[in-house]
Amino acid sequence: MGRAGLQVSELCLGTMTFGADGGTDEGTAHQILDAFVEAGGTFIDTANVYSQGVAEEILGRWLKTRNRDDLIIATKVYGEAAPGEAPRGTGRKHVLAEVEASLRRLQTDFIDLYQAHVFDDATPFEETLSTLDSLVRSGKVRFIGASNYTGWQLQKSIEMSRHYGWEPFVSLQPLYNLLDRGAELELLPLCRNEGVGVIAWSPLAGGWLSGKYTRNLDGPPADSRAGDEDWASRNSERTWRVIETVQAVAAEVDRTPAQVALRWLLQQPAITGPIIGARIPEQLADNLGATGWALEDDQLRQLTGAGDQPVPYPYELQRLPQFVRRPAPE
Repeated sequence: MGRAGLQVSELCLGTMTFGADGGTDEGTAHQILDAFVEAGGTFIDTANVYSQGVAEEILGRWLKTRNRDDLIIATKVYGEAAPGEAPRGTGRKHVLAEVEASLRRLQTDFIDLYQAHVFDDATPFEETLSTLDSLVRSGKVRFIGASNYTGWQLQKSIEMSRHYGWEPFVSLQPLYNLLDRGAELELLPLCRNEGVGVIAWSPLAGGWLSGKYTRNLDGPPADSRAGDEDWASRNSERTWRVIETVQAVAAEVDRTPAQVALRWLLQQPAITGPIIGARIPEQLADNLGATGWALEDDQLRQLTGAGDQPVPYPYELQRLPQFVRRPAPE
């Protein structure tokens, strides 16, 4: 995990669908968890707000049947797990209450990776970071991370922790996939420079990169996750170009589109691993097929190039030939 000594499996299993309406019931969730661990997976991600705490409870009951020290359990704090409650952020009072609630639901004495789910602009940096530091010192948390932070928010958090000698963020959990590439501007270079691990969420772009959508459809299929609004925002020449490139490479390497999209992420230099979300065991089996092989350099270039977009100022200026410094001759 970045520069930290925390070792995790190259795929992380997400649990957002566990216990959700129309999602994964407890029996199926436990089957998925069993299969993930049997395949060598050790890294499992959840959050206090997933299914209003039910996802943590489902994971906790399964966790009691396993050797706790063999697994890396990550959860998050920001929102309120109770139904109907407004988000309460990452202030000290809320974080201290929610970590205890997560520990109870997970039926464990410690959390391996505790993450701020969203940046809280109503709470001073010092309050959030010192509170998370105290949780590590108490032994209730092993490592801390961030999710959905901007570049300046993450960098300021790193610098402040460094200044005060507090536990630093060892990971960032951003949206990143072949269609959603905004993290490449600031977040991924920052994480590489600071040694922060990157756990990409929505690696299949909500199913768009799984092969289920094609250019000739008039709208989202009735059984898909994509709604009319999502369809309208994604339905573009760039989207179909990326999808068709994924499908072409998948045919070339005899893999599924989902496996190719995940493999592309696994071979990006800043990435620790993507968070795969499986609603049923068959989806997990497909996603696990992203490991144990590699895309060729030309295939990586094809996939990356299909989704390239013009970058805004000042990023495009720094890529112009007259401003790109070349290594000094040896």
